[in-house]
Amino acid sequence: MKGLTDVPGILVGHATDADALTGCTVVLCGNNAVGGVDVRGSATGSVELDALHPGHVAQNVHAIVLAGGSAFGLEASCGVRRILERRGIGFDTGVTHVPIVPGAILYDLAVAKAGVRPTREMGEKAVEAATADAVAEGNVGAGTGATVGKLFGMAQAMKSGVGSASLTLGSGVMVAALVVVNAVGDVIDPALNRIIAGARISANSREFIDSAAALRHADVQSQAFRGNTTLAVVATNARLDRVQTNKLAALASIGVTRTISPVNTMSDGDITFAISLGNETASVDSLGVAASEVLAMAVLRAVRAAKTAGGIPGLAG
Repeated sequence: MKGLTDVPGILVGHATDADALTGCTVVLCGNNAVGGVDVRGSATGSVELDALHPGHVAQNVHAIVLAGGSAFGLEASCGVRRILERRGIGFDTGVTHVPIVPGAILYDLAVAKAGVRPTREMGEKAVEAATADAVAEGNVGAGTGATVGKLFGMAQAMKSGVGSASLTLGSGVMVAALVVVNAVGDVIDPALNRIIAGARISANSREFIDSAAALRHADVQSQAFRGNTTLAVVATNARLDRVQTNKLAALASIGVTRTISPVNTMSDGDITFAISLGNETASVDSLGVAASEVLAMAVLRAVRAAKTAGGIPGLAG
């Protein structure tokens, strides 16, 4: 399993600053992909989401950018557009090709080196690194500074990162996902019905508080820093129109709600993108069931692949 790149035509590239603990991730999908989006969080930072809505004149999406750096990280998408224009990829205006490059950011400023954020040059570097090889996971790209379990502050949080997975339906249709998990909440393995990464009772403990239970029993909202986000991209080789692709994004988001708790809070900027690239046939409902499952798998992989960094413990050591 390669993850998101199991879908033919999808390339993924990371640009990672391991010293500064920030980075960006680019998903390239050529000239013929249809995109959709589902916004669940209330602390979002994004660009060109309107281009994914039904009725927009540009019918295709050419890349998706996920970046750290909070709003400063939106600059990375400019570098992606610049390279794709040079490659002749984008909406043909008759003068030049204008790449449609939606993007979203997560807040990693609390762990990243002061003043270092993803730039246009980092976006270009991610494009140049894009490949159909197995997706690198853990402390890479947009997940370099990602963390989870921050309801009680960074001292009790855990490291997270990038995760990716894929599934094949009985018909042979492929559905895959890539996610960057930077949630205020805890990550739960549904099969085990327990927290595997999240807020700990103290900086030196691996015992979990259970953030959702804490919220139910006490008003701790004032302690939750409003700088968190889970960003996901799901892709399929089934042919969908714009309305169907937006529905796929919404159904895929269920996978995030299954594995993160609390989720979609006022402190999270959760966004799920969807890409249809191919000519296979499948119902949106069957694709949606698979997409939610594969996205849940990717969330678990994101924390299990994360290594300790910046003094924040990760499950991968």
